[in-house]
Amino acid sequence: MFLLIRHALCDPVGHSIAGRQPGIHLNTQGERQARNLAERLAGLSLVGLYSSPLERALETARPIGLRHGLEVEPVAGFTEVEFGDWTGKPLAELDQIPAWRRFNEFRSGTRIPGGENMAEVLTRSLRELERLRQRHPSSRALVGIVSHGDVLRILVTHALGMSPDLLQRLELSPAGISLLQVEDYGTRILLLNSAEMWPEGVPLRSTE
Repeated sequence: MFLLIRHALCDPVGHSIAGRQPGIHLNTQGERQARNLAERLAGLSLVGLYSSPLERALETARPIGLRHGLEVEPVAGFTEVEFGDWTGKPLAELDQIPAWRRFNEFRSGTRIPGGENMAEVLTRSLRELERLRQRHPSSRALVGIVSHGDVLRILVTHALGMSPDLLQRLELSPAGISLLQVEDYGTRILLLNSAEMWPEGVPLRSTE
C-alpha cells in the first residue's frame, strides 16, 4: 500500500507555478505542517520512504524519515510536472493565456509548451509505483511517497478510472495524504486527502 503525500506548503502554492525550479523551500507554515505530518504518521510502520528530488518534497519527507528511522530515497519519476515555458509564471498571468486554459480543460490531449503532457507524467509515476511494489511485495507493506499535487492527482484519477480532464475536480491539499492499494487484480483508493482518520483494515504495523 502506498501513502501518497503531497508536499507541505511553500510560497508559490496558489500563486504561481513553481515547477522544477531549484531553491523552492517550505515556508514557515509548511515546516510546521511537515512536523505535524510526521507526528500524525508516528503510529504507522513504514517499510520505505520515497520522495520527489525537489527541495519542498524532501523537506516534507525528512521529518517522517527521522520519526521512522528511514532514509528518504529521491525518485526522479515522482518529480513535479515539467511545466516548461510556464515555470515561474503567476497564475493570474497564465489565466489570460488560451493554451493554459486549454491545458486545464483538456489535460488528456494538451502538451505544456516546452514541457510534458499528462500521459507522460502518468507513465513515469506508474512505472515507479510498480518498481516499488516489486521491492516491497507484501500486501501489508506500507510505503510512503512524497510528491506534488498534479503527479498525485493523475495517479488517483487513473486508479478511479477517471479521465485526466477531470483532474482538477480532486483537491489534494499541501501535506494531505491519500492511501492507494495496488494489487494484481487492480487498484483501490482507501483514503483521499486526509491524515486524521484511518479506515478499518489498514494496518498500523507492517508484517514485512
